[in-house]
Amino acid sequence: MKFSFKNDYSEGCHPDILQALLEHNLNQQAGYGEDEYSKKAKDLVREKMRNPDADIYFVSGGTQANLIVISSVLRPYQCAVSASTGHILNNETGAIEATGHKILSIEKEDGKLTPEDIIQVLESHRNIPHQVMPKLVYISNSTELGTVYTLKELEDLSTFCKENNLYLFMDGARLGHGLTSEISDLTLEKVAELTDIFYLGGTKNGALIGEAIVINNKELQQDFAFNIKQKGALLAKGRLLGIQFMELMKNDLYFDLAGHANRQAMKMKNAMQERGVQFLSDTYTNQIFPILSHELIEKLAQKFDFYVWKKMNDRFSAVRLITSWNTGDEPVNEFIEIINTEL
Repeated sequence: MKFSFKNDYSEGCHPDILQALLEHNLNQQAGYGEDEYSKKAKDLVREKMRNPDADIYFVSGGTQANLIVISSVLRPYQCAVSASTGHILNNETGAIEATGHKILSIEKEDGKLTPEDIIQVLESHRNIPHQVMPKLVYISNSTELGTVYTLKELEDLSTFCKENNLYLFMDGARLGHGLTSEISDLTLEKVAELTDIFYLGGTKNGALIGEAIVINNKELQQDFAFNIKQKGALLAKGRLLGIQFMELMKNDLYFDLAGHANRQAMKMKNAMQERGVQFLSDTYTNQIFPILSHELIEKLAQKFDFYVWKKMNDRFSAVRLITSWNTGDEPVNEFIEIINTEL
């Protein structure tokens, strides 16, 4: 069986989570997220953010989190602004549009938005009331291209959004990987301070399923639970999500797992750079996009699964390689050995 570098959720979950689910399996608990495990998990997240006033809700997946957040905070005539690489634009089957909200796309090669990008959107939507109203800025950290926001970049975005009465929403499906990147100067505390809403992704970082929506803006906290229920995301057995995040937040397991995934990806990146390989984007997280010859891609595909991301020309294509919390040294070393042999 070929080893998969296709995604970071091919495995089940970290053994500590599995053990905790088994250990607490027969304990009777309140439903709908009122169990002691969910409450403990929320307290741990608030403690790590140093934000005791944040509202936190656990849902099953990233698309669900994006759909609930965006459809809940926007009025019918308001829209979201996203980089052209945004997950809500390309990989959610029109989930946001299906709720009646348009997404305004900004072409970005690195996947990151700047105030200068958003100014252009605001300027082109002044024909009130004949155009949709830009109201929410959607960003991802790390982005779909594996790039990360710096503290200064997020501060600038946050200030701009406040000055222009816009909500700032961070998709955190791979937030652990973004924050533990070797070049990141962001912290979870700063993310909580600078965004209106974000979420901590568990599905792609050691959990079976689950994302933690964190609402920092008190105005948006009111009645949010109704939206969770209405969208079918309020689990009767909310303990299943609470236990997982309780374990992930204990002893910084969440960040340890993400850091491991990043380091394994960087081993492969560094080995390829030493052989002169160019990359589609300069990433320091668990996603890398090397540009390889079609012959080498075919050779690697005999041993590994991965996506061919973008055809560059008749001879070369960029591939996407993703490492996970459980990616061991053996597949990484085997990949590097092939690279060293063929280049």
